[in-house]
Amino acid sequence: MSHHLFLLSPSDTPLYSLTHYSTKPAQTISSPLSSNLPTWSTSAFAGTLTALSGASSATQSHHVPGQGGGVRMGGGQDRHVIQMIANASLDIIEDVMRKDGTMYLKSVDKFNEWTVSAFVTPGNMKFILLHETKNDDGIRSFFHDVWELYLKTMLNPFHTAHSPIRSTVFDTRVRASAKKYL
Repeated sequence: MSHHLFLLSPSDTPLYSLTHYSTKPAQTISSPLSSNLPTWSTSAFAGTLTALSGASSATQSHHVPGQGGGVRMGGGQDRHVIQMIANASLDIIEDVMRKDGTMYLKSVDKFNEWTVSAFVTPGNMKFILLHETKNDDGIRSFFHDVWELYLKTMLNPFHTAHSPIRSTVFDTRVRASAKKYL
């Protein structure tokens, strides 16, 4: 089971992204569309269609070393689908943000097995998390940790605001928080 985190600036520019593979066993959910798709195809869009349908093709799975024996799907094509889902949810996040006025927006959108949760800071930074299972308390705690780490990074006089975060300390601490809460 995987979690995908995106930090976006107020102008929706990506500043940081993380893919975290949980060591917990993933639940297999069958999609009605996936049963109608072949496990192989000569089409250039086969991987994208398979990923969009929620199907898992035996020819596309491979082992991720050092990640607790998890299996990642899509051979890199799923990364683009994940980014598409995150970008498509931005309008919904803006609408929910105007209505609620809270920082933690819980789950704002759902696409196949992916649920999109969001956190918006007072400075209009958007933290978007794509996940497969419901864990509201853990996700809330994770977002608060990431926000605290983001604030510490912004207080660094050598970091320019709204520029990509390349700090290894930030990355290590976000990964530790993901392992703890997700």
